[in-house]
Formats: sequence, C-alpha cells, structure tokens
Amino acid sequence: MPDLPHEALSATVDSRGRITIPRAVRAELSLRPGDRVKFVPEDAGWRIEKDIEGSPFERWEGILGRREQTPDEIVEDMRGR
Repeated sequence: MPDLPHEALSATVDSRGRITIPRAVRAELSLRPGDRVKFVPEDAGWRIEKDIEGSPFERWEGILGRREQTPDEIVEDMRGR
C-alpha cells in the first residue's frame, strides 16, 4: 500500500455533487469502480470508509454442503484417503 501523505487531502465538489477520491485514498481503501463508500459521522467531522456488505466469505457459504464432518475429515475425503 502506498504511504498516505501526512497533510490533509482535498477534493472539489462538482455541479452534480460528486467528488473524485484522491488516488492515495482509493489505494489505501482498495476502492475500485463500482465500490460503495459510507460517510460516518464523528465528533470532529466525518470519516469515509469502504462499505463492505456482509462477510467476504458469505459467497462461499455452503459450497461444501452441510456435512457432519470436521474440516480435516472433509479434506481427507476429498483426497480419497
């Protein structure tokens, strides 16, 4: 990850209310086109953070199906032992 500058970064709001998030901030947050961000109120102002819906592992939930085996037993079965 690139080092963020120690000074504050700024952006200009365009006529449609949009801003361009500075490249260093996008890199730090691993933001890609189409990602969502949320603006979180704090005592001293606002914080921007990447909006992650649910767990990144949710899409893999259930891929092995429901089993009454431990993960080690599942791996052993997959290896044919």
